[in-house]
Amino acid sequence: MSTKGWGFEVNQMSDLSLSEKRKLEKFLDMKSGYVLNLSNREFAEFVATSTGRNIFDPHYNHASGSKANRLRAFWTLEDNALVGRLLKELIDYASDGVRTGALAEECRQIVARLLHGSPVDQPDPAPTAQSDPKSGIDPTQYECLASILEELMRLAPTPRGFAFERFLKDVFATFNLAPRSSFRLIGEQIDGSFHLASETYIVEAKWQDAQIGNRELQAFAGAVRTKAIWSRGLYISYSGFSEDGLTAFGRGDATRIICLDGLELWQILQHKINLAEVLSLKTRRAAETGRAYVPVRELFPVT
Repeated sequence: MSTKGWGFEVNQMSDLSLSEKRKLEKFLDMKSGYVLNLSNREFAEFVATSTGRNIFDPHYNHASGSKANRLRAFWTLEDNALVGRLLKELIDYASDGVRTGALAEECRQIVARLLHGSPVDQPDPAPTAQSDPKSGIDPTQYECLASILEELMRLAPTPRGFAFERFLKDVFATFNLAPRSSFRLIGEQIDGSFHLASETYIVEAKWQDAQIGNRELQAFAGAVRTKAIWSRGLYISYSGFSEDGLTAFGRGDATRIICLDGLELWQILQHKINLAEVLSLKTRRAAETGRAYVPVRELFPVT
């Protein structure tokens, strides 16, 4: 089944059961044709950011074409992983307000099933997977994050950028780094922040074809210096950093930022390494050597 305007094939529909759909519809307040309190524009942006899909494409024009019916069409036509990602974001959005409690938890369990593949409407078996001793994180969480990162690679640049920020927030939350979403100050956009070892780190995240050079590093370092004296920075570039840029940046003032690239994200997830430990070691090595970028392969035995 081909989806017009997106150039992909739908190979498998989601397997949400009737009872699961009823719970989701109740939680998302879909009975009147709406989805939560989202306007058409907000709903379109929400779906595009989470999944890269255009919810107002005729492909999803089910029945009256309301937001609720388009969401019903979405979870009928799309696969478990994509539906799970969208529902997770909707539930997180709703839970920031007043929609909490037992129904919210049941909906989160539905999302977990969609993302991790448990049987429909069956109670999860007693957990057998143990936290990885190297990281303290359940191995299935690494697998889930790796799957989401792989999905991001298929998105168009604009929705991918916003989805990458959301992905990083989930990563930081998984490793108990108390992330804060993007926020705007006068004249500048900050992609977020997190907390590590009693230190606050400002985050800049880029997913673009070109590697980050000295100009971008200097701009971010300058933004960090304008904050509190104890602030530090993490620059995440999926495409990496140019050698010339890192060399030039290293000749400047003492660094208060560290760097992480896309390859390192994959290595962390594939080798099940604790991100908090990676960032702590990068910070220590930066203090010892003045290097903003110290690759994971120098810190851990990875390939």
